Amino acid sequence: MAGKVITVAQQKGGSGKTTIAANLAVAFVRAGKSVALLDTDPQGSLGRWFMARHGDGIADMDFSTASAWGVGYECEKLKKTCDIVILDTPPKVDADLRPSLKISDLVIVPVASSQVDVWAVESVLDLVARERKTALVVLNRFKAGTRVGTDVTAAIGDLDVALAETKLGNRVVYAETLGLGRGVQERGRGAATDEMAALLSEVEALL
Repeated sequence: MAGKVITVAQQKGGSGKTTIAANLAVAFVRAGKSVALLDTDPQGSLGRWFMARHGDGIADMDFSTASAWGVGYECEKLKKTCDIVILDTPPKVDADLRPSLKISDLVIVPVASSQVDVWAVESVLDLVARERKTALVVLNRFKAGTRVGTDVTAAIGDLDVALAETKLGNRVVYAETLGLGRGVQERGRGAATDEMAALLSEVEALL
């Protein structure tokens, strides 16, 4: 059976695309799945994370890069050998994103806790809808008990899209582990570990 493809997309930079992509990859590996990463973002943040990991002798997933229009070809190769292929995309929404969406089984759209991120998500969701793909919005750097957190949650709720029950908190451990080529689940038990386990369960249910 061919592997499943998860694309992480958001036109606004700083939304947490690479953080979610990397941590989901680790979560899937720990769940016994074979995983490949495909970085289509010229900034190469996911590639840097992978190389930091690989440099420490951790060889538990595959990695490749592709231009926007080479995504389909590269992804088809990876799907033949891996259960899960995770795509990290550039922070923009235009025709270059469509090849990634076309081959996706699920599109994860991170939204940080700000109204600006909510505004940015609508164009991504429009493209996802045109390609008739399933999208899951994930609230990232969420601050529970704050007015902005409540407002962002309500604003996303007004959109015609699935909102993950799991909210990723505004935790330093996400940035710390990313810089080391690790996922939060490799740091020991904690709130972030539980968040990623819960998100993995939601993602698996949609695949």
